[in-house]
Amino acid sequence: MRRRAWLALLVAGALGAFPAAAEAHGLAQRSNLPIPDWLFGWAATIVLVASFAALAALWPTPRLEHPSWRPLPGNLGRLVGSRPVEWLCRAVGVALLVLVIATGYYGEQGSPTDNFTPTFILITFWVGLVFASVIFGDVFRAFSPWRAFPFRGLRPYPPRLGRYPAAIGLLGFTWIELVSGWGEFPSSLTTAVVIYTVYTLAAQVLYGTDEWSRNGETFSVYYGMFARMSPFETRERVVGLRPPLGGLPSVEPVSGTVLFVCVMIGTVTYDGLSQGAAWKSLSVHLVDAVTKLGVGADAAIKVVGTIGLLLGVLLVSGFYRIGIDGAHSVGGGLSAERLRRGFIHSLVPIAMVYVAAHYLTFLLFEGQAIGYLASDPFGRGWDLFGTASAAIDFNWLSQSGAWYLQVAFVVVGHVAALALAHDRALVLYGQAKLAVRSQYWMLGVMVGFTTLALWLLAQAGSGA
Repeated sequence: MRRRAWLALLVAGALGAFPAAAEAHGLAQRSNLPIPDWLFGWAATIVLVASFAALAALWPTPRLEHPSWRPLPGNLGRLVGSRPVEWLCRAVGVALLVLVIATGYYGEQGSPTDNFTPTFILITFWVGLVFASVIFGDVFRAFSPWRAFPFRGLRPYPPRLGRYPAAIGLLGFTWIELVSGWGEFPSSLTTAVVIYTVYTLAAQVLYGTDEWSRNGETFSVYYGMFARMSPFETRERVVGLRPPLGGLPSVEPVSGTVLFVCVMIGTVTYDGLSQGAAWKSLSVHLVDAVTKLGVGADAAIKVVGTIGLLLGVLLVSGFYRIGIDGAHSVGGGLSAERLRRGFIHSLVPIAMVYVAAHYLTFLLFEGQAIGYLASDPFGRGWDLFGTASAAIDFNWLSQSGAWYLQVAFVVVGHVAALALAHDRALVLYGQAKLAVRSQYWMLGVMVGFTTLALWLLAQAGSGA
């Protein structure tokens, strides 16, 4: 009864939160939409419920656990996956790392928008590579500058560490991006890059480049998760095609994977929340409370931001825990830990659409700056590519168009998550009826995640 009460509370909150939030904090930038903002929340919920019913009726056996794969036509697959191409990509990656460090220290320091390094790291690298990974596959693996140093390792990688180092690294990077304020100072951001490079190379010397990249290196794990959604996959140095989402069921459920995926979603959740009026109002009171403890104003702001970041991760972890506890309650002889690890891959599409919904316009507009900064990376008046005089074009996408696209990303991603969870339930439970019963709880979780995403978008609009 207690678990049922939790599910009822989750679904009721999901159905009610978006309309209430949209009414309280109207999307002033999207006031010209042809239908009320809150209607998007209800429509998204209806789509998820209809999708769940369709999966239950039309998807009686697993389809994603062993996806098909075929190489690209002709010798194209072997050419793209060949060693010369691999080393060329790594050389480009190393060159970009050197350029980032050089421009970060010796480029324009007056404004971060005039320096190549912050734009490249926080927009091109951090956001652009997510989209590139989903479309083209594991792009970062090919271009990672740290994989250009193939160490064998001095000792085996401890299994108990799993993906915990990657999760901590991801939390640390998002803290730098969202809380520290270092992004405003190119040299400070560059110092973080240098420290991370030294740390990564030391770990590769200790555990081996391949092993550390597979488990502990933050960005290899991060972009590798998104790349599993791509239709492109490399097998034995041959690039081929598989069904979209086909790589996610094979995610190894090693220690730390659940935390890593929760950090992926939770940090973006905080970023969206921090842009809204509700958090801005609350954070003022929290900062005042911290300063009364004798902490300086700047430090207090960082403390409150850190708390918010951790709360975002805890919120996502709590959503997922409710779904797993509910699935565990239907029986089937499966432990909660096995279910927790077994379904975690189904949250990766949600992580993707959270990034897409929150950062799409950031990438499309502010991301254009990399074009003219590349022509003059050191701020010396150069025009290497003839783009130094270019300007950002804000007419690529209208405000209403952006909103429709963001909502579409959110809905499609959560439907994909439902399909992955349903497919895995069929494998774990072995009975279609029991599998469907277990997914009632995951449906509630997906509705909750969908509504949270739409509410965060509304908050961002209200806080602008």
